[in-house]
Amino acid sequence: MTVMTEDPRIDERSLSKLKWRCRRGLLENDLFIERFFQQHESSLTVRQAAGLSALMELSDNDLLDLNLGRKPLAQVAPEMDRDEVREVLKMLQQR
Repeated sequence: MTVMTEDPRIDERSLSKLKWRCRRGLLENDLFIERFFQQHESSLTVRQAAGLSALMELSDNDLLDLNLGRKPLAQVAPEMDRDEVREVLKMLQQR
């Protein structure tokens, strides 16, 4: 019998690196990301950090389309259509 364990939280050093990686060229994306960190920084897991890091590989325009819900993840980046990326995308879109 396997016991589900909670995902470990991201450590401070990794969080600092991730925040640096999340700096974007478009102010609109920065606003989504800033709000994301205000709401979720203290509880961000390693898995969620991986999802956010994957999203940071996108161009600014693709990321903005996702943040605004103009396009679905499967259309913008089908290779990223994974649970952790979808979860973080929903977190980014929360108001």
